[in-house]
Amino acid sequence: MERTSETDGEREAEGEREADVRVEVLLYEGFDELDGVGPYEVFRTAAAFGGSVDARTVALDGVEQVTASHGLRIGVDGDLGEPDALVVPGGGWNAGDDRPGARREAERGVVPEAIRTRYEAGATVAAVCTGGMLLSEAGLLDGRPAVTHAGALDDLRATRAEVVDARVVDDGDVLTAGGITSGLDLALHLVGRWCGREVADRVATELEYDRDPSRVFVADERNESQ
Repeated sequence: MERTSETDGEREAEGEREADVRVEVLLYEGFDELDGVGPYEVFRTAAAFGGSVDARTVALDGVEQVTASHGLRIGVDGDLGEPDALVVPGGGWNAGDDRPGARREAERGVVPEAIRTRYEAGATVAAVCTGGMLLSEAGLLDGRPAVTHAGALDDLRATRAEVVDARVVDDGDVLTAGGITSGLDLALHLVGRWCGREVADRVATELEYDRDPSRVFVADERNESQ
């Protein structure tokens, strides 16, 4: 997924190389802290261990700071760009229509439209928790296997998605994860895809997290077995 430019060439001349995979974590008011920060830490740790991946936090419309669902105020690195991979956290789906979170963003439509636009431009899109409902609103889960937080599974079943019992569902360029801590499984799975098992295992060891590939449902493997 390497994209070159004059800036890239200048960096390589100075002994630096832009990451092959540029990840952006899209934050919005009311997102769940661990949904966004967990995967971010996984990707940044992978980079520290030599994985050619970089991650930054982004928002829409020039927003410089957002408040997460449990009150954490977090500054963002910049506006949503043109990433190779976009991670969408969930949060606040069942908090009520008038409270910040994924449900309100689904109803507003701005975040789903941004997700759809980046996907159509070629980005891999991965959702954590009820971020999957934002992918559904964007039309990315129609006819595809997916999962979300247990508290939103009935809502997901009411869409055109094929609900799968797994912590992570990998359908190639669209991935979804179950509730909150499943975001770590999702991010480690992606690190394994992009950087190899050795880097993913090192990250899991650093985080003292039990990486278990059996938690991941890979759609291609199912298709090959049919």
